[in-house]
Amino acid sequence: MAITAMAAAALTVGLLPSATSASAAAHRPYAPPIHQIALQGAVNVRDVGGYRTYDGEQVRYGVAYRADALNKATDTDVTTLARLGLREVVDFRVPLELQYDGPDRLPAGVAPTSRPVTDSGLYAAMLSAIGSKDPAVQDAMLGHGKAEALMRTEYQAFVSDPAARTRFGATLKDLASGRGPVLFHCTSGKDRTGWESYVLLRAVGVPAATAEQDYLASNGFRAAADAALRAGLKQSGVMQNPDLLIPLQEVRSDYLNAALSQLGTQYGDLYGYLTRGLGLSVRDLAGLRSRLVP
Repeated sequence: MAITAMAAAALTVGLLPSATSASAAAHRPYAPPIHQIALQGAVNVRDVGGYRTYDGEQVRYGVAYRADALNKATDTDVTTLARLGLREVVDFRVPLELQYDGPDRLPAGVAPTSRPVTDSGLYAAMLSAIGSKDPAVQDAMLGHGKAEALMRTEYQAFVSDPAARTRFGATLKDLASGRGPVLFHCTSGKDRTGWESYVLLRAVGVPAATAEQDYLASNGFRAAADAALRAGLKQSGVMQNPDLLIPLQEVRSDYLNAALSQLGTQYGDLYGYLTRGLGLSVRDLAGLRSRLVP
């Protein structure tokens, strides 16, 4: 059924849900939506497709991918990534992260697009705390709710920081333009990447609760690797209480809500954030919908 650009834009942000959406969704087979891209050097690489929209459609697979950093990708991983036919890989990491972790390893012909999004100094704070090797310093920096506060500050900055908005918006515009499959990532693939994925899913008409489930799924994908890091820090004597890192390693509804609260304060609603905050036009929103939803 044909849909005008304005109606498509309204539908994508949930302003015009179909009256028959629940019925349509109930009568369609619904396979588990998350398709993990299994790599040896990264643990949180996924296809953003598969989720149902308000009107019962399904987000296409093979258009948008989310990931953690690809600097540890093996030769086998690079071959796997090549099969995805990626046309662009957007890296949200800041220079300090690149300095410590290194650049992505990508298939031939795919160069990373650097769009650093602020982490509000979180990576530097974590390195400083761990590097001190002092339990008292680590507790003072990360304990007693301070790690959680750092995370909420980071999420608020995803919305309030002009450069972050520009770079998140540019990536959505790339997807809307139909230039081909796009992968975007940060270091752990959960915070900056998680916010961008949440916004993308909401923008094409996926309900908020479903988009939040995708966001929270990072905890499952990252659990083993994060636990191994904590165990290694304790065994080496670098951290007496590595559980101080758990609030930094996890995604939580509380963090997502910090960004959403900032969004409401600045822009009123998702449509305002997409248009006035990220600079997306009605044509861009309609393009996202047409590229990602049949």
